[in-house]
Amino acid sequence: MSAHPSPAPTLDEAPPTAPPTTFAPDTRVAPDARITPRAHLRHTSALIRRNLLWIRQDPESMFDAVLFPIVFTLLFVYVFGGSIGQSLGGGQQAYVQYVIPGLMAMMGMNMAQGVGTGFNQDFNSGVMDRFRSLPIGRGSVLFAKIAVELLRMLSATAVLMVVAVLVGFDITDWAGLLASVGLSAVFGSALMWVFITLGVIMKSAQSVQAMGFLVLMPLQFGSSIFAPTDSMPGWLRAFTDYNPLSSLADTARGLMVGGPVTHDLWVTLGWSAGLTAVMAPIAIHKFRTKS
Repeated sequence: MSAHPSPAPTLDEAPPTAPPTTFAPDTRVAPDARITPRAHLRHTSALIRRNLLWIRQDPESMFDAVLFPIVFTLLFVYVFGGSIGQSLGGGQQAYVQYVIPGLMAMMGMNMAQGVGTGFNQDFNSGVMDRFRSLPIGRGSVLFAKIAVELLRMLSATAVLMVVAVLVGFDITDWAGLLASVGLSAVFGSALMWVFITLGVIMKSAQSVQAMGFLVLMPLQFGSSIFAPTDSMPGWLRAFTDYNPLSSLADTARGLMVGGPVTHDLWVTLGWSAGLTAVMAPIAIHKFRTKS
């Protein structure tokens, strides 16, 4: 046995029995402030492409955008069109001209609910955790989601207009039609921020769906979307006067078939700007800090 101890290993010579050391990758992500606007745009474009590819692989996700306008148009025109149309002084044809702009106004709200549900499912499946571990802008994930949902909304609107023409809707002002579509998209995108926030803070997709139902039903049926508000009781008419869906439906109706537009247009734009200004920062903050 040697009287001298073995030399201590140097930094360049580790003991042969020492297990290799592994280090977890650094997943810290730079805050949005360190990401340039050009990078934000690139990230958003890549995520939009990813979401579109997902829809391509799962075409069933487009069923609501295709079937919703068909079912609602046929239901309201052929079930309620005769009776409500008589009160409008023109029968079923008069009701077609009345209800189609209202259904267009409702399109954005129904697509917005789907955003919140899908966002919550992505969180529960771990997709959003993966996104948050990448060096991309937090807002890019949300903006991409809204952009794809707006494309779905435009697809639903196109289906709606095809069905509307088949049931007798008369397009007299194409510029007004395009303006109505644009206004519905603006209001719909504002509502999407509300439902994205719900999708982040609520624990399950079922909870988001239930909350959406509680919000949507009073707004939809307590408005001028499906029927004139003249025969409603006073307390309900007071609610419809402040209901943004009534303003949106009346603006679309005025643009597409004629009537006053200015007041309701400004009310709709005001609601859209207010919802976006309040809810977009909240949604992005909640997305950043969700554990």
